[in-house]
Amino acid sequence: MRYPSVAPMSAGTTNFLLVPIPEHPLQECAPDDDKDVKIVVLGASKVGKTALIVRFLTKKFIGDYEPNTGALYARKITLDGEEVTLKVQDTPCVALQDDGEGLVCQEQINRSIYWADGYVLVFSITDSASYRTVLPLYDHVRRIHPSGGIPIILVGNKSDLLRARQVPTDQGETLAAQLGGVYFEASARESNEGVQAAFLHLCQEVSRAVGGANGEKRRSGLHLARPKSPNMQELKRRFRQVLSSRVKSATT
Repeated sequence: MRYPSVAPMSAGTTNFLLVPIPEHPLQECAPDDDKDVKIVVLGASKVGKTALIVRFLTKKFIGDYEPNTGALYARKITLDGEEVTLKVQDTPCVALQDDGEGLVCQEQINRSIYWADGYVLVFSITDSASYRTVLPLYDHVRRIHPSGGIPIILVGNKSDLLRARQVPTDQGETLAAQLGGVYFEASARESNEGVQAAFLHLCQEVSRAVGGANGEKRRSGLHLARPKSPNMQELKRRFRQVLSSRVKSATT
């Protein structure tokens, strides 16, 4: 299988909160638990991938992040009375090649696509270039999963910046329909509602796809639990640290 141009991994990309995504091909990987719901968030630079994940998991917004950390976040969810683990994989940015014919992405992204069961494709409504990256990125996912039936959503982030909008809502809806998914506009900075709706919709789609693929009863009724996992504690620690630094700066 041929891939678009792949850039070398930087040292920061191994800073996972849980464990690195396993190497591909899948036959050579230790399998994840069958009860895991595995989602990967993909998109261009500065579209707010990490901000969306943190907003979903903590209902908070943190303005400062280490770029392209490729962290794996997890929390427990209850699905039809059964506790499962939701894993959300952050990824480095992707970009179009100069000729616009392919993607420039790190090898970690290929491993994440192999690993995941569902896909969040993110662009910024204030950046038309990030929107143009979505279709080649989706085509790349399809090359890795040629059988189709991919649970996918398209998220237009930064919906609070309406005056800077470059991508109309109807363009996002049209593209999502073309990809066979659903379009959500959200603001990781301003609101939790759109982010929650988007991620929970994809979790439902993943649970149905995984259940159907295994010939089991399709699962429904996703309800988030609120456990105190090490990953959530780390996110809260970072949030308090950012608040503390801002208070000190304002005092100065």
